[in-house]
Amino acid sequence: MTVTTDTLHDVRFIEPAGTRNYLNVDYGIFSWLLTRDHKRIGILYMISITVMFFIGGFFAMMMRIELLTPEGDLLTSDTYNKFFTLHGIVMIFFFLIPSIPAVLGNFILPIMLGAKDLAFPKINLLSWYLYIIGAVFGLYVIVAGGVDTGWTFYTPFSTQYSNTHVFATTLGAFITGFSSILTGLNFIVTIHRMRAPGLTWFRLPLMVWALYATSIVMLLATPVLAITLVLLMIERVLHVGIFDPALGGDPLLYQHLFWFYSHPAVYIMILPAMGVASEVIAAFTRKKIFGYKFVAFSSLAIAFLGFLVWAHHMFVAGISIYSAMIFSFLSYFVAVPSAIKVFNWTATLYRGSVALLTPMLYILGFIGLFTVGGLTGLFLAALGLNVHVTDTYFIVAHFHYIMVGGAVMAYMAGIHYWWPKITGRMYPEWWARVAAGLIFVGFNLTFFPQFILGYLGMPRRYHAYAPEFQVLNVMSTAGASVLGVGYLLPLIYLLWSLRFGRKAGPNPWGAVGLEWTTSSPPPKDNFRETPTVTWEAYDYVGMMKAMGETQDV
Repeated sequence: MTVTTDTLHDVRFIEPAGTRNYLNVDYGIFSWLLTRDHKRIGILYMISITVMFFIGGFFAMMMRIELLTPEGDLLTSDTYNKFFTLHGIVMIFFFLIPSIPAVLGNFILPIMLGAKDLAFPKINLLSWYLYIIGAVFGLYVIVAGGVDTGWTFYTPFSTQYSNTHVFATTLGAFITGFSSILTGLNFIVTIHRMRAPGLTWFRLPLMVWALYATSIVMLLATPVLAITLVLLMIERVLHVGIFDPALGGDPLLYQHLFWFYSHPAVYIMILPAMGVASEVIAAFTRKKIFGYKFVAFSSLAIAFLGFLVWAHHMFVAGISIYSAMIFSFLSYFVAVPSAIKVFNWTATLYRGSVALLTPMLYILGFIGLFTVGGLTGLFLAALGLNVHVTDTYFIVAHFHYIMVGGAVMAYMAGIHYWWPKITGRMYPEWWARVAAGLIFVGFNLTFFPQFILGYLGMPRRYHAYAPEFQVLNVMSTAGASVLGVGYLLPLIYLLWSLRFGRKAGPNPWGAVGLEWTTSSPPPKDNFRETPTVTWEAYDYVGMMKAMGETQDV
């Protein structure tokens, strides 16, 4: 195999003529709906979650338009309750949780490992169908009149007093949870059993470590949510006293069970984002990730510690002051492994040959926004301040700096980074940079004013508010408009690139890793023959020497 280089960042590994990739094997619709190819399943997930993302974005847009004025003059209070509930449910359960693991993980993990597919291809397809069934329940609820409990389904309102479609909503979330469980199981077995010869644990890309830690959380935490939702449905339908005090139940029990899943679920969303950050930073600085083992083990530490901090969501719910102090300390402690990653990424960037291409721009934004979200999380770990800002817009801002500023920014980075590998086409770099800039500016203009609103005491989940909060709300809605344009642009130019984009070589970024040694798009079984790994992770010189390649720049 020989290497030619068209540009500084375009190393092309020449594939023999006649190589058939996974896209041109069969275009029939049934070949896609019945496929067991992990790459096609990843694309099916990509299409599905993109639809759900824009549905969730519609509800966000309507809320921000409502909040332009202090009076509730666009949406009624009941409609507003339904809109913020549906926004949260769609974005969390049907976009954020499956976004990076189900899309990028499905597509890229086996190729990173030098495998032909995931360990259980049929189960992988089943996981997508379970996701679709759950999403159909979510769509049914939207057209049937909505749900008004908030995405947390707090009892006893959700079990006894809400007249909306709580049962169908929780059933959809319950079914979708099994999609996560099966995906996590598939990833863990694949990582343990299907690595290429020579690909030892400490030669694995950090993206693999991140997906491994995420899969552990999926397997251990998601069944708790499933049990909780079953109990909720039983109480709602059969009126068995589990959570409702009027029936002899305990509403705090629901909160303990729900947050025991839902705080680790934050790391289901953010750990894969951290894996994407490591891959992109290494590729666009031409350096090994500083402190590789610390970054790898910090992913496992985050997964473990994430199970120990759930009750910091309950400081005002009536738990004892002694348990609250313990959870406060643990909430500070869980920030340590995340800080390790941020410091090590920063050390990698230091004096690196940084190429400010689109994936790197998104990751730089991710680091800054995630850091703000993490630091404001420490504010919420302080008992006194938590009491002051709970149920205010401070919580909304903090959550979105983690989830949108963190997880979504990294998802956009990953899509742009692996898009040439997925499709074999390059996107227009100028438009991609414009979109990245709009998203960063629009995001900060949307959510930073909400920190101030929350600290000043504006409650969340209200469709009307005091007039003195209007200026900051107008700024937030203006930012949301910019953010919406930023998200629409990639949809347009990525679809455009499928037909008109410049053809990508196997390695358009000059990166290392097994996924960059096969064609773009990859052949049906990923590699013509099983690769053997003799180089360390992110070792540019070692990889080129091991493969006997020469690079002319």
